[in-house]
Amino acid sequence: MTANTYPQLLVHDKVDNVGVVVVEGLTAGTDMLCVCTEDNSDFRLTAKSDIPIGHKVALKDMTEGDTVIKYGEDIGRMVGAAETGGHVHTHNMKTKRW
Repeated sequence: MTANTYPQLLVHDKVDNVGVVVVEGLTAGTDMLCVCTEDNSDFRLTAKSDIPIGHKVALKDMTEGDTVIKYGEDIGRMVGAAETGGHVHTHNMKTKRW
């Protein structure tokens, strides 16, 4: 697959363990260009499944009970697993508010 030159995934803070898909039609196997907006650094990650725009991607292997960090803040906890490059959404993550 051809390497992309525009970002498919944005990470807000260096401590985040999830990023956000910013393109339509992201498919499994895509070699994503990921950009951290905190310092404009970039890295590459392979999408493990089709992931809709606006949904999160695990930046590391995550298991049930792990804290999800986005914007440098605790936004919830994992209620299921997600491997690096995997989809993180309501099926495997919940807010801690209720």
